[in-house]
Amino acid sequence: MIEIYPNLHIGNQDDYELNVARQPGWAVVHACKEPYHRQALGYTGRAVSKTHPEYLIARRENRLILNLVDVDNPAYIPKEIMDAALIFVHEQLSSGIKVLVHCNQGGSRSPSIGLLYLAKFTDKLPTSSFSEAEISFRSLYPPYSPAAGVRGFMMQHWTLYTGQKTEP
Repeated sequence: MIEIYPNLHIGNQDDYELNVARQPGWAVVHACKEPYHRQALGYTGRAVSKTHPEYLIARRENRLILNLVDVDNPAYIPKEIMDAALIFVHEQLSSGIKVLVHCNQGGSRSPSIGLLYLAKFTDKLPTSSFSEAEISFRSLYPPYSPAAGVRGFMMQHWTLYTGQKTEP
């Protein structure tokens, strides 16, 4: 678990389970379908119905639980999920609450949300290009290693989040 900005931590499933799960004063973004989204909604099959009101995003007290998988195609990364994560993180940090954004391994989904947060809401990263932001972010969070889908999503939507030109 690495603090990339005051009170904003990025990590993996073990960081949540071993360090944060039973600690008061934390808000958590579970940026992974397994096991948290499945547990929160109680489904046992491959997925919950797409018509379920919490198909993409579930909220339980101080936890935001995302149906987010690490895929190779950016078309399968719903913008609504990323937007909800950024808003949740911003609301929690603005309230003075510590936030952990985690995925299973801590290399792709959670740090990508962290990178987008820093680019959109802080001056911690350059926003002139996605590639410059990535280089700078790696100095803050060395385990950053986004899957093709998540990285592709960020490249495609960079301008929407930062108002800057997208570059590979």
